[in-house]
Amino acid sequence: MGLPAGSAKQLQGEPSRGEPGASAEAASASFWVERIQVTDFRNYEALRLETGPQPVVLTGPNGSGKTNLLEAISLLTAGQGLRRAPFQELTRMGARGWAVAARVHGAYGPTDIGTGLKPNESGTRAGRIVRINGEEQTGSGALAGILDAHWLTPAMDGLFTGPASERRRFLDRLIPSFDPGYRASLGRFERAMQQRNRLLSDDVREAARFHGLEQVMAETGVAIAAARMHTIAELSSAIEERRQAPDRSAFPWAELVVSGTLEAEIGARPAVDVEDTYLATLDASRERDRAAGRTLEGPHRSDLVVGHGPKQMPASVCSTGEQKALLVGLILAHAELLRRHRGGAAPILLLDEVAAHLDPAKRAALFDEIVALGGQAWMTGTEVEPFSGLSGRAIFHRIEGGRIGPGA
Repeated sequence: MGLPAGSAKQLQGEPSRGEPGASAEAASASFWVERIQVTDFRNYEALRLETGPQPVVLTGPNGSGKTNLLEAISLLTAGQGLRRAPFQELTRMGARGWAVAARVHGAYGPTDIGTGLKPNESGTRAGRIVRINGEEQTGSGALAGILDAHWLTPAMDGLFTGPASERRRFLDRLIPSFDPGYRASLGRFERAMQQRNRLLSDDVREAARFHGLEQVMAETGVAIAAARMHTIAELSSAIEERRQAPDRSAFPWAELVVSGTLEAEIGARPAVDVEDTYLATLDASRERDRAAGRTLEGPHRSDLVVGHGPKQMPASVCSTGEQKALLVGLILAHAELLRRHRGGAAPILLLDEVAAHLDPAKRAALFDEIVALGGQAWMTGTEVEPFSGLSGRAIFHRIEGGRIGPGA
């Protein structure tokens, strides 16, 4: 499986007008996508779209490719994208690979980003390629800090009632915007834990085989917990400011708590002491973990507990509409916090089927807040009418069968 014909050129992009270390004026501008091209991606054979920094509304029938375009944009950031799909599955049926290329405006001014799928030298397994300003990079981690995008999809509607792993992943996706090294800490912890679990599964008993791995887990685990607590504290403060503002948001405010052993200890003791305690816990719990077949203690077991502030109720028992409004409010509060941290630079918001479960008043409030943020937001829906409140304030496009045209 390789790149589609012509995709290598597409990935190179045009000569960049911006480089790391660009002017302060460029760095303070909001994040936005100026141009995006996709080739053999999902249901798209080829698509090129140029747009401006204002909100973008994509409408069209279910299955037309609206979410696919948002997914392509999400792949311009570090990570696996909004669906977390295996990269091989992104290739259009019958094609040999896929490519996404874009001119984006981010932390370093205008930047050309390309990503796609190419085979390894053996030709037996496909691997993702990333290029920034025409230069090939080692993995998507190189995209961290260039473009900041956050998303809300229908799959997240059950966030508050689903497993803790989904809420933990949601939180972990918010943190790198404040702590660029966070993904590296997560990766190091997970790799060390996987190796420790393998030793347990293989019934290895030599303590020396475990010590180095557990040391890495203790160091990175405490760093992860500390970053989570710091982000939740900042986000909670931003939520409280929104709650107290004269033009209070129409969306309910959330109460946020991270439930986890390390997170609880971080607030009560010095981090170095918490690290020593966790290291001792890992040492003492090997037999218990061996019986369980996995590591039972650590930041991989924590949960993000969310409450509906106005009702003083757990989010998990609220109605579907209340949960949707709570989640939208949380995303908006995070975007507002990021904008303040970055001197006015708002992140890109990818809001798939965002109008679902929102009444007309909430939709109008959402549109007003998006415009007030000043960043680019991509929104999808089957019909234009729910987005009528954005008339004159957004760019409308209609997608049908993998083809795009002007909207109403």
